[in-house]
Amino acid sequence: MGPEGVPHVSFVETVEVAGLGNRSYLAGGERTAVAVDPPRDVDRVLAAAARRGVRISHVVETHIHNDYITGGPQLARLTGAAYLVPAGAAVSFERTPVHDGDRTLIDEGLALRALATPGHTPHHTAYVLLERGTVAAVFTGGSLLIGTVGRPDLVEPRLTDGLARAQHASAHRLARELPDAAVVLPTHGFGSLCSAGRVEGDRTTIGQERASNGALTQDVETFTAHLLAGLDDIPAYYAHMGPANSAGPSPVDLTAPPVADAEQIAARLAAGEWVVDLRNRIAFAEGHVAGTYNFEADGQLATHLAWLIPWGRPVTLLAESAGQLAHAQRELVRVGIDRPAAAATGGPRVWSREGEAPAAFPRATFADLAGQHPAREVVVLDVRRASERAAGHVHGSVHVPLHTLHRRLHDVPPGQVWVHCAGGARAAIAASLLDAAGRDVVAVDDSFAAAERAGLTLPAEADSRGPRGTVA
Repeated sequence: MGPEGVPHVSFVETVEVAGLGNRSYLAGGERTAVAVDPPRDVDRVLAAAARRGVRISHVVETHIHNDYITGGPQLARLTGAAYLVPAGAAVSFERTPVHDGDRTLIDEGLALRALATPGHTPHHTAYVLLERGTVAAVFTGGSLLIGTVGRPDLVEPRLTDGLARAQHASAHRLARELPDAAVVLPTHGFGSLCSAGRVEGDRTTIGQERASNGALTQDVETFTAHLLAGLDDIPAYYAHMGPANSAGPSPVDLTAPPVADAEQIAARLAAGEWVVDLRNRIAFAEGHVAGTYNFEADGQLATHLAWLIPWGRPVTLLAESAGQLAHAQRELVRVGIDRPAAAATGGPRVWSREGEAPAAFPRATFADLAGQHPAREVVVLDVRRASERAAGHVHGSVHVPLHTLHRRLHDVPPGQVWVHCAGGARAAIAASLLDAAGRDVVAVDDSFAAAERAGLTLPAEADSRGPRGTVA
């Protein structure tokens, strides 16, 4: 169940939070355990402890998180555990403040040593897992990740350069004070946008990072320049995560929302509320309630929906099953979308009023697009992030990143819109936004590598773009 290679420790179990690209951990001995950076839906951590037959005696945070709502306060309340939070974090709830060098006994012979590792946040703290005084692993949170580090730009713009340099120093401190065999157990970096770079693989050690991580192979000036140059847009909902975590999040309610019938769904749409269809993008394209948006439950639902929806706007969820709805609710509470206004299960014929036919739009490949563009005057809309587009794009395409599209529909030129991303998932969301706005849209559901094979792409700097390529 836990990471391979952790020597001697009774157990270290990983709790995956795949939708956000994060991990939480439960580590312990025969009787008691510590939970590290727990997700808001704490029942998964409690279930892991129950399987192990241990009591959670401690809950620790490596930092005040900016990408998700923590379950730390609730888990500590439910278990009676001591709640350890870095002393420098400004919080408004009772906790045990942790200082650099503090040691906490978890079970017989098993302890944590706090190691100040500022950079991802000013107060960031890693926790070294010791068994009978020997280093077994280190919970690095958003400090040292697999092949990269956590972003330094999520706290305050004026602090970013200094925090980037602090990340370099913290990585070197970890490498200096810990043995090469120590297993590195980060919270971020498995698809999380808190990561400053792309992560390859799912396990690592201090020794492996010493040989390959830029924070440990580059001097501070080179590292800082590369780190800052590679930072992309910050998801809009991050602005709400830190304050919620500092205040102390409330418990979650995962009970089923009120049921909405077809008339209520239509009324919510008319009122400007968001009605989100959770089905896969193929099913949505083939038939959906006009005006609804498609965010696949099995994708990065929480990240994409929380990034796009105006914060606090009521949301109604449409799912093909009760299981899909429950999964979506669990994903969304992790980013502060606590209670859907309503929900319905079934399909578009159930969700549509009598006499209303489902809406639909076509899907296509880049090979299909090559037969239309540029000979036929279609609009090619690229909704990838700027860093992706910089590596190459479709000649003459318009660039409006997905996370800005709902505010910038007016920037999409008139005509039939063929919308693409890197693999199809974000294009499906964008196609649903455009379709709801009454645009004639085709969703390109294909890998961007196919665009090159179809002869559609060229490097960004080589494009002598006309009006259609100038929307940044």
